[in-house]
Amino acid sequence: MGSVNIDLSLGVGALPRPGETVLASSMTQAPGGKGGNQAVAAARAGARVQFVGAVGDDPAAEQLRAHLRANGVGLDGAVEIPGPSGTAVVVVDANAENTIVVAPGANGRFTLTDDRARGVVADCDVLLTQLEIPVDTAIAAAQHARSAGAVVVVNASPAGQDPASLGELAAAADVVITNEEEANEWPWRPAHLVVTLGSRGARYAGADGEYSVPSPAVDAVDTTGAGDVFAGVLAANWPPNPGSAGERRLALRRACAAGALATLVPGAGDCAPDAEAIDKALQNAS
Repeated sequence: MGSVNIDLSLGVGALPRPGETVLASSMTQAPGGKGGNQAVAAARAGARVQFVGAVGDDPAAEQLRAHLRANGVGLDGAVEIPGPSGTAVVVVDANAENTIVVAPGANGRFTLTDDRARGVVADCDVLLTQLEIPVDTAIAAAQHARSAGAVVVVNASPAGQDPASLGELAAAADVVITNEEEANEWPWRPAHLVVTLGSRGARYAGADGEYSVPSPAVDAVDTTGAGDVFAGVLAANWPPNPGSAGERRLALRRACAAGALATLVPGAGDCAPDAEAIDKALQNAS
């Protein structure tokens, strides 16, 4: 459950400083958004996925729906809201680092009041949500899914949310995924905390102790969608409760491999590897 956007990606030599204008060497437009990217990543990794979220009533909406359908993602929980769909501007430099600005559009007005969306959330085995939708909506979904017995995975991104609301969301989460910067906003300790470390892999702290999982070494082209791919593949492979420590570690290994492979493809919406590619990356790394 989460956002879908049309991503406008611009390639530059160096990210602009405040007040600076730079010329882009390339421009692409493609479906993206954290929720959509994570749904596609989970589906390509082999999970049966339903997307819950909102699009507008503009031409971009059908492009977003078509992209999800083409990747095997169900739309039983997708709703249409009058107005524009979400849009993101992604600026990527020569070192594959990026800066992103998002105009939420329909994502920012999405609530869990639609009966079909609530039904999909209640029926899932694993709910993966993040914070490009209103945090109150994420809280409602997490509580609804957990009461139905699902594993709740929260990708605590983007940062900058109200601490009281984050605390309420933390109470409903089984697994929380943050990056190193976002981890500073997350003082709560869920059963399983996963901190992504970019090219260095991920760090786990929780019921299974503390340990790190490395990522395969790759020559990155664009890191834009890597975190979303990591989250989607982690959710796709996370075991139902109670699960085992070995199953959870394997899910982390697969997520790290998938995140690394995602950096080899420009753009976020189509960078997720399939299960076979993930398997091969793990075999080559062992």
